[in-house]
Amino acid sequence: MLHELFSVYLKMLVLYSPFFVLSCFISLTRGHSTKERKQLAWRVAIAVLIASVLLYLFGRTIFGIFGITTDAFRIGAGSVLFISALGMAQGKSAVQPDSVQQDVTIVPLTIPLTVGPGTIGALLVMGISQPHWDDKLLAIVSIALASFTVGLVLFLSHRIERILGEQGLQIVSRLMGLFVCALAAQIIFSGIKGYLEL
Repeated sequence: MLHELFSVYLKMLVLYSPFFVLSCFISLTRGHSTKERKQLAWRVAIAVLIASVLLYLFGRTIFGIFGITTDAFRIGAGSVLFISALGMAQGKSAVQPDSVQQDVTIVPLTIPLTVGPGTIGALLVMGISQPHWDDKLLAIVSIALASFTVGLVLFLSHRIERILGEQGLQIVSRLMGLFVCALAAQIIFSGIKGYLEL
C-alpha cells in the first residue's frame, strides 16, 4: 500500500512540475513581500488540491456525458501533456510580464500552470480507471501530499531562488519537462495498446 501511495504521489508530483511552477511563481511575485509570497503559496496548494480532487472524482461523469472512451482520452490527454512538457523541456516561458494581475492564485498559478490541460487529462483518466473506493482514497491522499509538496516548494521560494539561482531553476525545470514527456508517452502508449487491444 505504501509503495502504491508513493508511486501515485511521484506521478502527481511530476505532473504538477513544482520547479517549473516555482520559476513562474517567482516571476509573478517579484513585487510581493516574503509574507505575501508564503500566504500565496498555501493558497495555490489548496486550490491545486481542490481542482485535482474534483477532476479526479468526477471524471467518470464527464466521460459519460460526452461518450468518450478511456483509451481515446488517454491518447488525447497524453498528446496535450507531451506538447506542454516539450515547452517545459525547451525552457519556453509560460508567463508573460503583461499577464501579471493582482491575484494570481487561480489564474495562472493553479490553472493552467500547475493543473494544465495535460494534468487535467491525466486526472480524468486516473479517475475513470480506478472504480474502487480504496484505490480512490489512496489517490486522493497522494494528490493531497503532492499538492502540499507544491505549496512547500512555493513557500520556500525565496530560499530556493537564493540557493539555485535563475539558471539552476531553469535546469531543474527542463529536467522536470523531460520526466513529464516520458509520462505523457506512457499514457499515449497505454491508450494505443488499449484501443488496438494488444
